[in-house]
Amino acid sequence: MKLRFLGTGAADWGDVTGHTDRDHRRLSSAAVDDILLIDPGPCVREFARTFGYDLHQIKYVINTHPHGDHFNADTLDYLKSLGAEYIDCAAGNVYEIGGYTVTALPGNHGTATRVQHFVIDDGGTKLFYALDAAWLLYEEFQYIRKNRIALAVFDGTIGEAEGDYRIFEHNNLRMVREMKLTLAPYIERFYISHLARTLHPSHDEVAASLEKDGIGAAYDGLLLEF
Repeated sequence: MKLRFLGTGAADWGDVTGHTDRDHRRLSSAAVDDILLIDPGPCVREFARTFGYDLHQIKYVINTHPHGDHFNADTLDYLKSLGAEYIDCAAGNVYEIGGYTVTALPGNHGTATRVQHFVIDDGGTKLFYALDAAWLLYEEFQYIRKNRIALAVFDGTIGEAEGDYRIFEHNNLRMVREMKLTLAPYIERFYISHLARTLHPSHDEVAASLEKDGIGAAYDGLLLEF
């Protein structure tokens, strides 16, 4: 399986049109095997133009939640015009999408409705994609404990900030580190995405801070194979 990050920023990022360096982040979106798009946000088409990415590859689209940095109607309409199919998922359900089994789990993100995290299984490898969120819910932990995960992508919105009210719907990095200590027996690789512009230093600084903990920091254009 492959995961390509089309955007790795939180909602406070502005226009980064034309940038390809790691210190400019589009609003969060990702593609599994360049077939299944997670979150048709407002930056998807610009990413495609800037990085030379062919959106005709996308056959299916799913959405974590309807906040504007993760869901954009114009983007979705454009992808549909290219032949993509939108599957309206809801937590607690399992979907067969193309060659994938997609399990929608409830996400801890209080300012949105219909929030779900996804486990995407290609028949041999599982991806856990958890944006936006604070602490994982107990139901999610129980699922992970019973299902070996090859790659998990966690919300890292708040950075190193502590004592911040946003921890009730987003993670700071201390929370991510703590979850990794508990989940390490069940998850092979850990990454963060959804990094706030105002709450993180440069990408290299974030990556260096997390490297000792065995956690990777995603950036726009990153392709992971697992």
